[in-house]
Amino acid sequence: MENIVYDNQFNGNEWFVIGVGVIGFASIWLFPQRYSPLQTTFNILIGVAFGLVFDHTLKIPPLELYDLGDQSKYQLIDIFSYMMYAPFGYWFIYGYEQMRMFKIKTIVYILIWVIIAVGLEWMGVKIGVYHYKHGYKLIYSFPIYLFLMSIHILLYRMAFAQDRRQINSSCPLYNKK
Repeated sequence: MENIVYDNQFNGNEWFVIGVGVIGFASIWLFPQRYSPLQTTFNILIGVAFGLVFDHTLKIPPLELYDLGDQSKYQLIDIFSYMMYAPFGYWFIYGYEQMRMFKIKTIVYILIWVIIAVGLEWMGVKIGVYHYKHGYKLIYSFPIYLFLMSIHILLYRMAFAQDRRQINSSCPLYNKK
């Protein structure tokens, strides 16, 4: 596999990764703590885990749909790029809980966050964080974010809902009929 070099300087794409991470984590630290340490850790780590799993699925052979950063091979800054997803997962659930989203409102809420995620990815493409290959387009990220955010809410509710029995009895994954 040939290494493609897109850039070889510390510039906009690295500052974007650092800026999004610093702003995201600083905002978590500065806002009132709403969650237990376990809930906070869950929401932060799920963002990183989803980012790692799906980025690696789409970035490595046989798909190789995009490259991250200055080169097609991994670099140190690429590790920090996964940290951009951490605050995103936290704020996604923070808003969900603050607005007490249920049923149709949850769908609208997820769609709004998907648009935000696609918008941030678009900025990342323009700045040079992401380099699409083999016909991949930004719009293809929409269903991926839709799926991931839906799963995030489902996992969060199964793990941390006030009355898990009520959630579990209505969840098709837990219906054992």
